[in-house]
Amino acid sequence: MDGSRSLGILLALLAALGFSMKAIFVKLAYPYGVDAITLLALRMGMALPVFLWFGLRRQASAVRLGGADWLRLAVLGCLGYYGASILDFWGLAYISAGLERLILFTYPTLTLLIGVLFQGKSFTRRQLLAVTLCYVGIGFAFVHDLGLGDARSVLIGGALVFASSVSYALYLAGSADMIARLGAMRFSALAMLVSTAVTLLHFSLSQPLTAFVQPLPVYGWGAAMALFATIIPVFAQSAAIRQLGAGPASLYGMVGPILTIGFGWWLLAEHISAAQATGAALVIAGILIVSRK
Repeated sequence: MDGSRSLGILLALLAALGFSMKAIFVKLAYPYGVDAITLLALRMGMALPVFLWFGLRRQASAVRLGGADWLRLAVLGCLGYYGASILDFWGLAYISAGLERLILFTYPTLTLLIGVLFQGKSFTRRQLLAVTLCYVGIGFAFVHDLGLGDARSVLIGGALVFASSVSYALYLAGSADMIARLGAMRFSALAMLVSTAVTLLHFSLSQPLTAFVQPLPVYGWGAAMALFATIIPVFAQSAAIRQLGAGPASLYGMVGPILTIGFGWWLLAEHISAAQATGAALVIAGILIVSRK
């Protein structure tokens, strides 16, 4: 295996590890009484300087953006890093980190369905099998969470996280040509800047500034999310895509649900059942099928 491919694999696995830890950090912060928008504002605000520097440092010599480009960036930023994140944070107040990751991991199948329904793309039997496996797997994971407590809470949380997955799939489906023009890292940085602005606007309209006064551990988990579950995985994923290509990089990301379930068991004392393990295996199998050329 050449050095470039080895580096790409390591970067893809690092991105998967970082993204898988987001739900864990959220769950660890919630017992201190912080609400979803305040926690998200802390995460985005702490990550802002890095994305601001990267997004603007080559602005003068980079591809110029017109009004329509900025409008599209605004819509995609709202969908991808604000809408998907706040819905996910709300959902995590109701369901386990393991179920959250499995539901959120359906975004490749949702991106596929968006392409079929709205972009005139074909739908093969193999893709139908992949979609079926994913949603049967989520059904098994729901059985696991329903056995742990209030069914209404599980359904509300599951619906919120599924809406998060839809939002992220819309972001992916609409961003391909802009990534081709701007490059993955510059586009990600600019989209993150837009979403940070919207997040802070949401916070300012819904919370007093005193809401930023939180117990010290909340700042720690917010900083951990900003660095380890936002900055590092966003840039590691972009670099992995550059080394390996989007398809292979996404395949290594399939370890994400397993990592989240494992960390949930280790750090949150979340029980792992046969139903959850079966669900995880089916979801990963479905994503593997849909990700293959």
